[in-house]
Amino acid sequence: MRVWIARPLPAGARTADRLAALGHRPLLAPVLDLAPSGAPPPAGPFDALVLTSASAIPAVAGSHLAELPAYCVGARTAAAARAAGLGPVHEAGGDALALAELIGAALPPGTRLLHAAGRERKDEPGETLGARGYRLTVWVAYAARPLPALPEPVAAALAEGGLDAALHYSRRSAVTALGLARAAGREEAFRRLPHHCLSADVAAPLVAAGVLSHVVATRPDEDALLAGLPLIALDSDAEASPGLRPGRERC
Repeated sequence: MRVWIARPLPAGARTADRLAALGHRPLLAPVLDLAPSGAPPPAGPFDALVLTSASAIPAVAGSHLAELPAYCVGARTAAAARAAGLGPVHEAGGDALALAELIGAALPPGTRLLHAAGRERKDEPGETLGARGYRLTVWVAYAARPLPALPEPVAAALAEGGLDAALHYSRRSAVTALGLARAAGREEAFRRLPHHCLSADVAAPLVAAGVLSHVVATRPDEDALLAGLPLIALDSDAEASPGLRPGRERC
């Protein structure tokens, strides 16, 4: 299968390697460019670090924050934090609410937390932590900037019908991919393409636009997502994997 990976680097390159090892033909063409924001970290003091993405780790590594206990949203972020020398590292179950629960079980209310985050971020875990009495400061450590145009290899593949699927790992990436395809005059082909989304939240902008997502992983991890390849046909009722929700509905 020829699979478009719209995921930013460097994570997109890891996904491409995994797809190739599974026998697929990855087309790595991110639609977002991740870069440090350049904003200095707040002075603090802080008692612990909150990490909801591995993309924040380069800005943290080598700073005075690197020695703080790091509470990470999932296994990938935790592994990147350990590799960068952060620590001690604590790993949650893969989503923001699980991260809030981990912090709630380990640290008392009133703890001073620094969330190293992207410019565009969700309300959680900050909303839950704030409601429980934690003192959370957000530091915009990196930003995801949309590319000015749809990558040419993707535009060409859509024009030729040369793609079998697209992988989406974030809501921002999915909505950006749709917008760039529309601007390039490739929206119709984009809509016909089976879209595999890491979660229902990632699929939300495609659903709102009326694009059918054939598979949404019920667990927000890459193993569950890649288990959906090869495709599930729209007229199929077969279960592909316990970790997936196949369907004919707009998911």
